Amino acid sequence: MSHATRRDFLRTALGASLGGLGLGRGALARDGARGPHFAPRARRVVWMLHGGAPSHVDLFDRKPRLESDRGQELPAEVRGGQRLTTMTAGQAKFPLLPSLRPFRRYGECGLELSTLLPHTGSIADRICVVRSCYSEAINHAPAMTLWLTGHQQPGRPSFGAWVAHALGSENDSLPAFLVLTSRDRENSCGQLLYDHYWGSGFLSSALQGVKLHGQGDPVPYLSNPPGISAAQRAELVSDLRALNEAHLHELHDPEIEARTRQAELALRMQETVPELQDLSTEPEHVLALYGPDVRRRGSYAQNCLLARRLLERGARCVQLLHAGWDQHRNLPTQLEIQCRDTDQPSAALVLDLKQRGLLEDTLVVWGGEFGRTPFCQGDPNAKEHGRDHHGNAFSIWLAGAGIRGGTSFGASDEWGYNVVDRSGHILRPTKDDPHPDAVHVHDVQATMLHTLGLDHERLTARFQGRDFRLTDVHGQVVRPLLS
Repeated sequence: MSHATRRDFLRTALGASLGGLGLGRGALARDGARGPHFAPRARRVVWMLHGGAPSHVDLFDRKPRLESDRGQELPAEVRGGQRLTTMTAGQAKFPLLPSLRPFRRYGECGLELSTLLPHTGSIADRICVVRSCYSEAINHAPAMTLWLTGHQQPGRPSFGAWVAHALGSENDSLPAFLVLTSRDRENSCGQLLYDHYWGSGFLSSALQGVKLHGQGDPVPYLSNPPGISAAQRAELVSDLRALNEAHLHELHDPEIEARTRQAELALRMQETVPELQDLSTEPEHVLALYGPDVRRRGSYAQNCLLARRLLERGARCVQLLHAGWDQHRNLPTQLEIQCRDTDQPSAALVLDLKQRGLLEDTLVVWGGEFGRTPFCQGDPNAKEHGRDHHGNAFSIWLAGAGIRGGTSFGASDEWGYNVVDRSGHILRPTKDDPHPDAVHVHDVQATMLHTLGLDHERLTARFQGRDFRLTDVHGQVVRPLLS
């Protein structure tokens, strides 16, 4: 006897009859692209996203004017009345603060980077630094959500979910999309890393990122409980499929099938994940490449090495989220600590991919949710001071997969406050009024998808009667970044 509720009736009747119009969730699992739209340069992507916002003027965007005008007021016309956070909006003065350490030129290309980043300097000829990024978000969670889902409010599919939706996995024993998180060891200013950063939104739940934990079991509940053998677990999953198939036949809800596939994937991951975590097979020279923290579980260094192991085993998208860059009051001490912990592993990942022949078809992206102000938060002469959030102009870098290495793109003004055009004129771009010399978050997303052979305007899913995409109705591929 079937006990159908009104909700069951609506879900099955409307989902079956109007699914093509997007009123039924079932349409979503089957909608959108399957395979690349054109020949890709990248087969996989690793995204190193540093929460808290690394300071562009301290690390990537040298500004001699900040040194010569140290302590002087940032001109009001440069600020232009732009929105500030509540942490500095009430400051009586906005004194300019120079870079914490000097810059130097690295590589044959002569790319200018902070001396806090010597290992990134060692790969200068392989990376492209974009110095004209901008975002309308000025607080951490909305800004991270914008980068990772294309919208400041939670609920939409993440970048990795879109990629998995379009391209699937290259290894049926690993998820297409995996996530590793870390934070500064001191945990002095770590931002929360929310699950929706790697969620699937209104796409199938099978597409959400699988987080590998740095403590305890890498994947919770993946191990068999005491008294349950591998054969018994396999039999249990087989029985679960039979029950779910009957349920699916009755309700026609594709999420039932998604749960079945996830259970079967988890069964296969019981073999692959322990092998993935076993670093004893890595040569000493490779471990040394990633730095002294590589053996500490949950560290950024070990996560970078695990990312390489995932990518070479067929993972499609690996997301490395590292918190700890929110330096409002502790810039003089914490910035150096963060660079010490992340500079060598980030560069090592690029070098490791290169020596294995993987860099040419792997896109590597490094950045934060926004930058930090060129003026000081607090008193620049006090022991404790820092920089506030800043989305008007900031820097990221990319490598691999056809990215023009040894180059930079775009520029900010002489204070590092606004994006400027090639003539040096200050721009006030928005995503609704873009400029080719300014790179919005959606432009980076469009470019990342492009390297994977995906047209960001065609990668869509229908939900509640509307076609959604990662870049909303915005974004342009930044073609000067590509060879």
